[in-house]
Formats: sequence, C-alpha cells, structure tokens
Amino acid sequence: MNSTRKLVYTALLLALGILLPMIFHTAAMSGVIFLPMHIPILLAGFIVGPWYAALLGFITPIINHLLTGMPPVPVVYTMTLELIIFGIIAGLMYQNTNRVLLSLLVAMIGGRIVAACGIFILAQLLTAVDFSFKTYFTAAFVTGIPGLIIQIILIPLIVTAYEKSTIGYRK
Repeated sequence: MNSTRKLVYTALLLALGILLPMIFHTAAMSGVIFLPMHIPILLAGFIVGPWYAALLGFITPIINHLLTGMPPVPVVYTMTLELIIFGIIAGLMYQNTNRVLLSLLVAMIGGRIVAACGIFILAQLLTAVDFSFKTYFTAAFVTGIPGLIIQIILIPLIVTAYEKSTIGYRK
C-alpha cells in the first residue's frame, strides 16, 4: 500500500476515532467501559501498519480532548500512550505473524499495561492518596471488559473482511 493510500485510510480512521466516542457519549454510554476510541487505532495497526497507527494513537485522543474535553486531563496523557502502544504492537505483530487474534490480544494486553502504569504514576505524582498498583491494574482490565469483548469480536471480523475485499488485498 502506498503512502497516499495509507494517509487516506489513516484520515478515515481518525474521523472514526473522533465520531465513535462522540456517539457513545451522546448515547450516555461510558467510554471507560466500551472503549470506542480503541477500535480505530487497533484497526489502523492491521490496515496501515504500526507507524501510521502510532501517529493515529497520538493525535486521536488529543483531538478528541480539544474538541469535546474527553478524555479529560490527566487521562488524555495515559490514553495517548496506551493508543500509541496499541497501534505499534498490533501493526508489528500482524506484520510478523499474520495472525489477527494473536496480534490483537498482545496489543490489547500491552496497551492496557501501559495505561495501568501511566495511571498509577500520575496518581502518585498528582494525588496524596496512596493506592496500590493492583488497584489501577485491575481497573485497567476489569472496567473495560465490555469494550475488550467488543474489540475481540469486531476487529478480527473487520480485518478479515477488509483483506478479502478488493481494496484490502495484500500482494
């Protein structure tokens, strides 16, 4: 896939990364539970590769924050790191293994670990409350279970459909 095509797909996934969270928040569905911004970034790892996905993971939460105030400060910082990791791991794993589900699971785990570490560090720096790392680690994985399930179901279906289509055929 040439760079122009990658930029077009990245722009479309950016638009999706802005619209999905807006739809979820408008419908009073928690982004923390359903993780709508994760889907376009993970898809980008599979479709446009790790570096465009990392760029998308960097700019999507920042643009969302500037437009809607969500994710709020300081969550926007940890989410930015998490999404960058999602894009890089999903893209690199998929390029090396060509296995969608394995790449997705490794990316999801890696990104959530980074998020848990980021939240823990920010809490230690910005609050006087002494929480354990276990609290943040559990929150990063347990709260988002519905979103993680949605990702595990939807992303392999979308990637498979994309690759079987004429526009996604990889030579």
